[in-house]
Amino acid sequence: MDSFFDKSDEKLISLYVSGCNEAFDALLDRHKDSVYGYIFRNVKNADVADDIFQETFVKVISTLNSGRYVENGRFAAWVTRIAHNRIIDYYRQLKNEGLQSTDATEVNILNRKEFSESTIEDSLVVLQIHKDIRRLVKELPKSQRDVVIMRYYKDMSYKEISDLTGVSINTALGRMRYALINLRRLANEHNIALTM
Repeated sequence: MDSFFDKSDEKLISLYVSGCNEAFDALLDRHKDSVYGYIFRNVKNADVADDIFQETFVKVISTLNSGRYVENGRFAAWVTRIAHNRIIDYYRQLKNEGLQSTDATEVNILNRKEFSESTIEDSLVVLQIHKDIRRLVKELPKSQRDVVIMRYYKDMSYKEISDLTGVSINTALGRMRYALINLRRLANEHNIALTM
């Protein structure tokens, strides 16, 4: 990665888009502290900051790979803006899930589906969805399957996955992205609905 040290962000992006994953690793290494610091200062929770950091760089990878990134010499500002938007999404979600007083007479907030007991049909549908997902995960290439299992079944962070598998965080994120794409494709091919 030392050979990338003197290259501009724009040059590293160009190299990455051309297929050089090490260039993205250099970009990530260059900006990770400032982006993570920005996120942590706003959410003040390490676990939440880790998740938002990962979501931010998944979005960066997705945008770069799809060719939608517009070069303007302000990569750091662009990444920070993505992180900022993820932080806003986080606080919106908190607000939507927030506590409300049950004294309000116009709406009974406790009368909600998620607080009620599920029906036997709901339980069977959920069991079938989980069974279908496990079957589809088994069809993924091993490297993608391993990342899905570690992230969703073992609740590991991308950093932990990277350390355990000996690949860069960028590679782990990329494998997850392709795994999700392949799972959607496989679900469509097998006519499987993965939602209730």
